[in-house]
Amino acid sequence: MHVGNARYVKREDLPEVMPVFPLTGALLLPGGQLPLNIFEPRYLAMFDAALAGDRLIGVVQPSLLEPSDASDPLRPALSSVGCLGRITSFAETGDGRYILSLSGVCRFRLLDEADDSQPYRMFRFAPFMSDLSEEDDEASVDRRELLRVFRAYLDANKLEVDWDSVGRAGNRTLVNSLSMMSPFGPAEKQALLEAPDLKTRAETLIAITEIMLARGLADTDTILQ
Repeated sequence: MHVGNARYVKREDLPEVMPVFPLTGALLLPGGQLPLNIFEPRYLAMFDAALAGDRLIGVVQPSLLEPSDASDPLRPALSSVGCLGRITSFAETGDGRYILSLSGVCRFRLLDEADDSQPYRMFRFAPFMSDLSEEDDEASVDRRELLRVFRAYLDANKLEVDWDSVGRAGNRTLVNSLSMMSPFGPAEKQALLEAPDLKTRAETLIAITEIMLARGLADTDTILQ
């Protein structure tokens, strides 16, 4: 996996411990781009440390299953799977904020919390090494069905898209970009993240979109009645 100026191929290319940025409803996938607006002091400190080091940050949603400790709202229970990202663009705003972009490297499974001396959280993690592989599984995606459902979603919501760009995109870029852009809730985003391979992610994306379309039609029928 080539990300920015770095290449990640084996476990030794990744750190043993990473800072974690909890973010509800956000999805970062390998090869994807996640824009961020950072303003909280603890996360400004986290990104300062990352910029001075390996530029790697773990993005993970707060847990959808485990209740957080009400006595410590700054340390919520976290989902077990997230995605490691590299800071590939960075700008200061002049009013204390950072505008930056994370490029997805690989998914990971959280292990144990490693350090509580920082205002942000650090975890040991197990990377999904298959995400670093150059193996091509794009042919497994049913591109025609994916585009059919995508077009139906756009038509239902009266949205436009640059179809020339869509036509030029490879299946991996198409599936991951649509997954990240999708207006789904945290549970659906986590399901897309945890899909074991590109084919399953595409099938999951199609299924979720069809459910949303069916719900939209049902709501319209109710209004018309």
